Amino acid sequence: MSGAGGGKRPPGGDSPPGPPEKKSKKEEKTTTTLIEPIRIAGVSSTEEMDMKVLQFKNKKLCERLEQRQAMEDELREKIEKLEKRQATDDTTLLIVNRYWSQLEENVRILRKRIEPDPPVVSTPAPPSATIPDQTPMEEDSVNLASPSGVPPPPVPEAQNEGERPEQQQEERQEEEQQQPPPPTGSDDLLTPSEPQSDSKTDTSPPPPPLSENAKGFLSTLEQSSEEELTLHLQDRMQFSKEAIACLVCVFDRLHSHISDMCKVVQAAGFEDDGQSDIINLNCTLLDENTRLRDLATLLQGRHHKMSMEYNELVDKVTSSETKVTEMETTVEDLQWDIEKLRNREQKLNKHLAEAMEQLKSGYSSTGSSGGLAGGQITLNIQKFESLNAELEHNQELANSRMAELEKLQVELQEAVRESEKLKMDLRNIPEEVVKETLEYKCLQSQFSLLYNESLGVKTQLDEARALLLTAKNAHLRQIEHMESDELSLQKKLRTEVIQLEDTLAQVRKEYEMLRIEFEQNLAANEQAGPINREMRHLISSLQNHNLQLKGDVQRYKRKLRETQLEINKLRCQSGDTGVLILEETTSDSIDVKKEEDDDQEEEEERRRELERQRAREREREREREAERERERERERERQRSDELKRKDSDTLKMLRVELKKAQESQKEMKLLLDMYKSAPKEQRDKVQLMAAERKSKAEVDELRMRVRELEERERKESKKLADEDALRKIRVAEETIEHLQKKLAATKQEEEALLSEMDVTGQAFEDMQEQNSRLLQQLREKDDANFKLMSERIKSNQIYKLLKEEKEELADQVLAFKTQVDAQLLVVQKLEEKEGVLQSTLAALEKELAVRTQALELNKRKAVEAAQLAEDLKVQLEHTQAKLKEIQVSVAENRTARERESSNLKRAQEDLSRLRRKLEKQKKVEMYSDADEILQEEINQYKAKLRCPCCNTRDKETVLTKCFHVFCYECLKMRYDTRQRKCPKCNCAFGANDFHRIYIT
Repeated sequence: MSGAGGGKRPPGGDSPPGPPEKKSKKEEKTTTTLIEPIRIAGVSSTEEMDMKVLQFKNKKLCERLEQRQAMEDELREKIEKLEKRQATDDTTLLIVNRYWSQLEENVRILRKRIEPDPPVVSTPAPPSATIPDQTPMEEDSVNLASPSGVPPPPVPEAQNEGERPEQQQEERQEEEQQQPPPPTGSDDLLTPSEPQSDSKTDTSPPPPPLSENAKGFLSTLEQSSEEELTLHLQDRMQFSKEAIACLVCVFDRLHSHISDMCKVVQAAGFEDDGQSDIINLNCTLLDENTRLRDLATLLQGRHHKMSMEYNELVDKVTSSETKVTEMETTVEDLQWDIEKLRNREQKLNKHLAEAMEQLKSGYSSTGSSGGLAGGQITLNIQKFESLNAELEHNQELANSRMAELEKLQVELQEAVRESEKLKMDLRNIPEEVVKETLEYKCLQSQFSLLYNESLGVKTQLDEARALLLTAKNAHLRQIEHMESDELSLQKKLRTEVIQLEDTLAQVRKEYEMLRIEFEQNLAANEQAGPINREMRHLISSLQNHNLQLKGDVQRYKRKLRETQLEINKLRCQSGDTGVLILEETTSDSIDVKKEEDDDQEEEEERRRELERQRAREREREREREAERERERERERERQRSDELKRKDSDTLKMLRVELKKAQESQKEMKLLLDMYKSAPKEQRDKVQLMAAERKSKAEVDELRMRVRELEERERKESKKLADEDALRKIRVAEETIEHLQKKLAATKQEEEALLSEMDVTGQAFEDMQEQNSRLLQQLREKDDANFKLMSERIKSNQIYKLLKEEKEELADQVLAFKTQVDAQLLVVQKLEEKEGVLQSTLAALEKELAVRTQALELNKRKAVEAAQLAEDLKVQLEHTQAKLKEIQVSVAENRTARERESSNLKRAQEDLSRLRRKLEKQKKVEMYSDADEILQEEINQYKAKLRCPCCNTRDKETVLTKCFHVFCYECLKMRYDTRQRKCPKCNCAFGANDFHRIYIT
């Protein structure tokens, strides 16, 4: 009973550390903390600054509130756990107290039976109490009062008197349910009741409201300290032990007294010879009585031991039931597999029945009696074989299930052992783990926080006193500074006003001078206006002329492209290799001469027409020759067609490459032209010469490349073609070379003419640009002068306005200073009031500090007491662990035995069901000699199964969707109409939409 005050001890086993350790921890923390700086963006006024500071404070307060809420939630959960634990502790304490008081009541009743007027057990016997008359027990030196004279405490007796009817009812119920042994001692009373209380707390609903006596008992437990409780319980324990020892002594003395009296009677009987038979019978009865008494005591001890073992087994059963539920899931899975196998078996039986019907129909068709007898024999043989196959299949199934069950049993045993080990580990938590728990850390942190708060309050008190003194001194100094600042500001104001008046007069004079200069400049600008307009008109006309020239150039380029397209079409029609060479040369020449004048284009068109005519004449001649030589060159044409295709592809590639080159050259020419326009005359000459050289070199290179290509082609064609074709091609090539040389000379002349024209136009353009730049410079100078005058005038206006504003601001400042002085006087009064309030708060803080120091000392004492309690509980825990190990071993043995029995029972049930099926089949075979009758009986059974169980006449055709039971439609409709809307089998309610028809095929 040393754990009676277990509800009040703290969860931590060890006492919290003292204040010096906390100080050192605090010093270590202060050395390592880093204060994160708060950065505020650019601020234009003090109001914005205050707003940002308040926002930051609100943010921090929100964070702290969230932390506080999280801590409160955690603490609420802990409080709920502690309340549950307190409730369980209270219930156990009440049960123990009730049974203890019952024991004391039983002892008191026994003493009343022994003594006529025994002393009151529940109240302390005063020293001057009158001693009652001596009974025969006292004559034999039997004193029934407690040897030490220590009475039991009043609280349990009061509890006993209040709860006596309740205890009697509970005893009757327990005798009816369990029939426990009569209470022979404190151990016998306590041990059977403990598992019952545990089972109540685990499985029963929440307890009913406590009686007034129980509430009084709990209130006394809460009010009394631990030392008082331990003393109180030790006295009570000592009293109960001594009272029971006295009872035992009394019973021993009575027994010895009775035995002495029996001996005296026997001695007197021996003297009387007539009563010898009666005396012998009496001796034998006495011996039998002693033997029976010993046997009764032995049986009572065994019964008590068995009841203890029974209660332990009940606890083990409750713990194993949880594991049985886990195994039930595995059993359900196995049942699902069994159902699958049964369905399969039914299908096979159906197939067998169909096969038997087919056999029967086959035998019946023969119509001979001998055949029917043979069919019966074969049918019996087939049945026998099917039964053997089923038996083997079932044996295999049973073996597999047995193996699975053994595996599951082994796994279950391992799981049980692991769970028991884990439970043991949970019950026997070491000190290090307790220290690492959240509760212990929370208590430790709370203690450190309280200690730090007390130190902080002291420092705050000293700081507040120092602040008061500094505030007083600062206030006096501030008043003196304000008075001196006010005088200096008044002097500055006067001097600034005088200076502003002087500057205002100067600004007015400057403004008049600038106005006169501005009027003069306006008159001069009016004269230069028409000259500027004429120059602008001239520049715009020149720009329009340049645009027209550009348009003409683009138009000529468009005409040139059109002519090129026509030439390409004509060349495609010609289809001769010579014409292809001419096309290449003409296309190259055209690409080079894209930027030439209109006269050269007209000459080129004439030349092209002449070349076209010549080409046509040549084509005609070639056609005539081809007609003559068709027969010879049919085989050659096939070869040539392939070669021509290749050549066409090569020529197309070459033309594309040349086109790209021409485009690049065109871009270069444009860049040169732009540079030519922008560069001066000397540079232009140099550029022209360089460009002419580059062009001539490029043309020479191109011509050389073409000559080489033509030579290569001539060599290739000379091998393939005849001598006449080679000569013709050479002539054509020579003509093209001459033609190209002429074109080259013409292009050089045209380039020189273009360069000369460009020099003339460039000089004229430069002259015009120089004139334009001069005029523009004059205009800019005049505009700059006007702008300067205007800016000076604007500046003077702005200065005037600024001076006015400054004057108004100074007046406002004077008024503001006056208001500030009044406000500061009010602040002084408020500060004096605050000083008084601070002094009162300082006194209150000192009182709080004293209260907290007292509370701290009390907490230290409680911590020491908790440490002592923890040591006592450790010793008890070791004893309970030893007992628990023994109990676990016995539980494991009982569990294995029970599992084996359950598995054997399941096997027996399966065998029984299998044998019943076989027996039913055998009965049918015995009842009906013919196979047709057996099959007909089975068909009748199946038909009976398909009939509605309510009416047994109609077939099943509707199903209830809630419970899936099947009946006929008329029965369900009648039930629905008569408002009996419940399933006939399972009594499950259904509605209008909960049943529908099914069709069994």
